[in-house]
Amino acid sequence: MKLAGKVLALTGSSGALGQAVAATLAGYGAKLALIDHAHMPPADHPPGALLYGGIDLAQDSVADLAMQRIVKDAGRLDGLVNVAGGFRWETLEGGSLETWDFMYRINLRTAVASCKAVLPHLPAGGRIVNVAAIAAIQAAAGMGAYAASKAGIMKLTEALAEELKNRRITVNAVLPSIIDTPKNRLDMPKAEFSRWVTAAEIAEVVAFLLSDASGGVTGALIPVAGRV
Repeated sequence: MKLAGKVLALTGSSGALGQAVAATLAGYGAKLALIDHAHMPPADHPPGALLYGGIDLAQDSVADLAMQRIVKDAGRLDGLVNVAGGFRWETLEGGSLETWDFMYRINLRTAVASCKAVLPHLPAGGRIVNVAAIAAIQAAAGMGAYAASKAGIMKLTEALAEELKNRRITVNAVLPSIIDTPKNRLDMPKAEFSRWVTAAEIAEVVAFLLSDASGGVTGALIPVAGRV
């Protein structure tokens, strides 16, 4: 699977999944433009990557400027991976409507703004990969706000795939279950970690969806669930 010569933007690149995706894409030869809301120490990211820290992608004007900067710095932009987001467990009865707004903002709005901002720059053959969640198919207690925001990403993926198919730009999403990260192990110490999907396994599916080999796949919602 070769990505050499492709310039790929990756949001949420400082998190556990973002770092794994960045490492995998760099290993396949991609030129990376890494975007995050947080400060981005170069040592934490693949050598040669373009780093754009302090970017609030929930603001559409900021997302527009970020994509413009990438094209100016890298000369082109061939694909986008939307990893940016977060999780909050909270029941409706014991929680707050602000949690629903927060999950919408960091999970769905960032993806919508990033997709809209990248569209003027993607050529025919461009790729967009979003990160939704298995929880969006069947939400457990306390997962309502998170699952609703990720369900929005699924519908964004399907609708945008239809919108862009005549431009030969594919739009797909991966749906992870619980990811094997240090934080998740700390939060669920009694779980059977070996059943969880790894960030590296998810990254390989993302890489395929960005590659030329995936040209016939668009609008797909692909579970990457390990053995959960």
